[in-house]
Amino acid sequence: MSISKLPDFEGLALLAKVAEERSFAGAARALNLSVATVSRAITRLEDRLGAQVFNRTSRKVALTDFGHRLAERAARVLAEAEAAESAAREQSSRPRGTINLAVPMSFGLREIAPIVPAFLRHYPEITLNLHLSDATVDLIGDGFDAAIRIAALPDSSLIARRLRAMSRFVVASPGYIARYGRPQSPSELNAHHCLGYAYRARTNSWHFTHKDGEQVSVTPTGPFSVTNIDALLPTLLDGIGIAELPSFVADPYVADGRLEVLLPDWQLPGGGLYFITPTSRVRPARIEVLSEFLAIKLGSPRN
Repeated sequence: MSISKLPDFEGLALLAKVAEERSFAGAARALNLSVATVSRAITRLEDRLGAQVFNRTSRKVALTDFGHRLAERAARVLAEAEAAESAAREQSSRPRGTINLAVPMSFGLREIAPIVPAFLRHYPEITLNLHLSDATVDLIGDGFDAAIRIAALPDSSLIARRLRAMSRFVVASPGYIARYGRPQSPSELNAHHCLGYAYRARTNSWHFTHKDGEQVSVTPTGPFSVTNIDALLPTLLDGIGIAELPSFVADPYVADGRLEVLLPDWQLPGGGLYFITPTSRVRPARIEVLSEFLAIKLGSPRN
């Protein structure tokens, strides 16, 4: 039978532990192993070395002279191995490394970019690569570690953490309302100039639910469509059309009167702000701390 060229590290470690505990049973308990497993490993080591390391009696085990000399070295091997594992665990649990994070552009500029300095100050060993695009990325295929998504629920193959609710409103400027009138029901939107957003979740239709439970869907049309929400704002504020906006974009303009919420008795589907990552049994520490940081900074309702 051929003998491996690698040292019998398991046998040496168990030798050191048996010598330390002064019994096979004590070593087994300390290592959460069976006594039989410990005994077989010691026998295998003795066969490999061609010498006996323990004298065994029914009451106790005692190191042979050869065993004494070997046990001292085995103890050093075990201590070095334990130190190496401890250092490796500390290294893997320390937040460090690169995070590739995909974020919708408007949300990223408004709410992610302003809190990045605090994150980087707190975690100086992390490098954050922020990818800003309204297109939905393939996390795994495109090599992203995590993403922020709004409204649409993430794929079932991903791990999602809901950070907060995200409302949506249909809005228009006072100038548009003065010129074209205020729609009183969703069906009237078909006669209005509605501005489009190419990356709306699922469909181009706007789905409304009245406070009494009635549901209506419309597919509005208009003179302008964009791939980024912010690009709608000049046209919207100039009174050219009506648009559907998420609360984080609409709120400041509604607050100062430059936009008005239309159809207040009708609600668009409630969405959410999600932090998503690929499925993984163990997530790196850098991803965990980013998740917690975003939950703290973005998690309180703002709508």
